[in-house]
Amino acid sequence: MKHQVTLIPGEGIGPEVARATRRILEAAGVQIEWEEIAGRAAGPSDHNQRVNQEAIRSVRRNRVALKGPMATAIAGGAPSVNVALRKSLDLYANLRPVKNIPGVKSHFEGVDLTIVRENTEDLYSGLEHEVVPGVVESLKIITEKASTRIARFAFDYARRHGRKKIHAIHKANIMKMSDGLFLRSVRTVAAQFPEIQYQELIVDNACMQMVMDPLQFDMLLLPNLYGDVMSDLAAGLVGGLGVVPSANIGDDCAMFEAVHGTAPDIAGKGLANPTALLMSALLMLDHIGEHVAAERIQAALLKTYQEGIYTTRDVGGKANTEQFTNAVLDALGAITSK
Repeated sequence: MKHQVTLIPGEGIGPEVARATRRILEAAGVQIEWEEIAGRAAGPSDHNQRVNQEAIRSVRRNRVALKGPMATAIAGGAPSVNVALRKSLDLYANLRPVKNIPGVKSHFEGVDLTIVRENTEDLYSGLEHEVVPGVVESLKIITEKASTRIARFAFDYARRHGRKKIHAIHKANIMKMSDGLFLRSVRTVAAQFPEIQYQELIVDNACMQMVMDPLQFDMLLLPNLYGDVMSDLAAGLVGGLGVVPSANIGDDCAMFEAVHGTAPDIAGKGLANPTALLMSALLMLDHIGEHVAAERIQAALLKTYQEGIYTTRDVGGKANTEQFTNAVLDALGAITSK
């Protein structure tokens, strides 16, 4: 079966890791017709319209997208293209599986947890204004609708994938109304899944617990901001953002992306590690029903890391992008011929 997929290569090292990922997917025999398009609008544009509207239309048509990293200005500049894509497409569930890769050095072994983050509201609603000079107000938006649907997504996912425990992360001891509403919504959904153990943790305690003993966690369910922070924290426990995948899922379409930076210092030098985008592509393959191909590529990727001969500099190796990609392709070929 041929699949129509939007490809947003991204910026910086994005096009390089996208090319490597495409080579591996094609070698696995997955039939994909790529519609490649830029995520950012070209040329001068209105301050609030920097995302490429054609990219949004493409994802809506194809219902599936693979996306490389996009740069976001700090303390000024245009709004985040990443956030604009997720909100425009109502990709309300951010899914981050976090698991050790054999051969990648980390502080812990045996980490295997899944983070589910609400993706459309909270402080990421972008509702900010200057009250008076020197005083800025940002609005934190929490709704029962969004909190309930992300909770249902998390508990449905847990049931389908055999996960046994979900921690809801909050700061309801201080933000009693907003985070309180989030918790009440989650509790209502949790009551419908009695086979899944449900617990709650205040976010600062959860961060401490995570760095002390991540093995105690199975799934985390969080509002947008806490989810952004804790998913990156979790990635740091297994080797960093370069070795973890990410999916943004809605009712009508899904976008799978590398969430690491654009790495402008190495862009164009052939040194980038395509693992994060490749692993995100594996989530995409599962999403579109290409489970066998996903399993073969996953096995080839793990074999490459276990052998440790052709790994990239970010994980302690010396290989460049092409050498790493070729090693995965060789491993894939060996697995396919068995």
